[in-house]
Amino acid sequence: MEYDRRTFSPEQTINETLLSPMAFDFKPLDPNAFPAEYRQQYEELGYVRIPGFINAEEVALIHENLNRVIRDIVPSLPDTAVFYENKELKDSIKQIIGLYQHDDFFEQLYLRGRFFNLSEFLIGRLVSGRNMQYFNKPPGIGKPTPPHQDGFYAKMTPLEGMTMWLALEDVDEENGCVRYINGSHKRGLRAHGKTGTLGFSQGITDYSDEDRAAEVCMIAKPGDLMVHNALTIHRADANQSATRTRKALGFIYYSARAREDEEASRKYKEELNRDMRDTGKI
Repeated sequence: MEYDRRTFSPEQTINETLLSPMAFDFKPLDPNAFPAEYRQQYEELGYVRIPGFINAEEVALIHENLNRVIRDIVPSLPDTAVFYENKELKDSIKQIIGLYQHDDFFEQLYLRGRFFNLSEFLIGRLVSGRNMQYFNKPPGIGKPTPPHQDGFYAKMTPLEGMTMWLALEDVDEENGCVRYINGSHKRGLRAHGKTGTLGFSQGITDYSDEDRAAEVCMIAKPGDLMVHNALTIHRADANQSATRTRKALGFIYYSARAREDEEASRKYKEELNRDMRDTGKI
């Protein structure tokens, strides 16, 4: 199996026979239903791409419920839970934090179905859910996501965690596909510093031309799933399209034995919220 491609297209897949399309009944799947190649690629590269993890009807159901949450629930959420590219434009939402905490549909999607089961298969032990987020890059104003490692934000020990990134629309180089660096999860945490980017306040400070040359662009179709290790370096460009959004869901899981440094996490969040308010970002 080749792992050194610089771009995965929708036609390039490590397995085309994952599961038959199914309605969302939130029934957990047997871990043995997942091909061993998924864990092999995840462990070797620090990520795995699974085309068509959910089908078109399921994608439509997620869109329907997202629209409902944005219409009925978002207006009542605190400013630390919803980020906008432009606070004056209510259709410029870029991120909803803790989505599963605000709505039953997304709680079930996150904690009671095949995403949770896949996390245990890839980590190889019992897991717990840490966060679920909605991401978008609105057309023309969606900003770049700086290079970073999710584990830097997490304040967890041990760093046995992952993020699943579910594409809800066509994603390519124009509207800001995710870019990974193969094997970067094996080299520990890099130095991070403030970026000024809302939702991604810390980024790798010494990201080099060599790093950029090693990036793999993850082109995706709606329903495709990318899963990356908490130590895998990744970033995304701005949305350069004048008309297309780039909507996705993020599922964050850690092994059940991982523990949060609550004091470090509290200080980080307080500083982050203070900086965002001082700079007018929330």
